[in-house]
This record gives sequence, C-alpha cells and structure tokens, in this order.
Amino acid sequence: MSTETLTKPETTPEGTDTTDDDSPKMFHYVKKNKIAESAVMGTHVVALCGEVFPVTKSPKPGSPVCPACKEIYDGLRPGD
Repeated sequence: MSTETLTKPETTPEGTDTTDDDSPKMFHYVKKNKIAESAVMGTHVVALCGEVFPVTKSPKPGSPVCPACKEIYDGLRPGD
C-alpha cells in the first residue's frame, strides 16, 4: 500500500453566494490560474470545497471565507 502527499495548490479566495446587494456572502479558494479565465470567459471554477461557480467578484481584506475551503487549504502541505 502506498500513500500520497497532497501539495498545497496555488489558490486565492473567490466569491459566490451573493447577498441582496450583489456582494458575495463568502469567498471560496480556487486555483489562481483559473480566475482570470473565469472572469473574462465566464467559465466555471471549482473551489476546494467542491462548489462550482463563475468568478464575478474579487475578495477584499477581511472578507468572509468558506469554512470548508479554509479547512481544506489549511490541511494541505506547501508546494515544493
């Protein structure tokens, strides 16, 4: 039996779950290289927690982060 170590992907929080004023309720961690493509082309990204959505907003310091994404991100080991 072999084991595999997960490395921490390069991610950044992106918004979903909008509120009445069109601002996201929380932000999710997604792969950085997919953000611009999603924002420009409207393609969907997959967050660490599994949520699928198009990028429409960028986070500001202090923005709420999805607890599931944060837990997964914090559990990953840094890349080489």
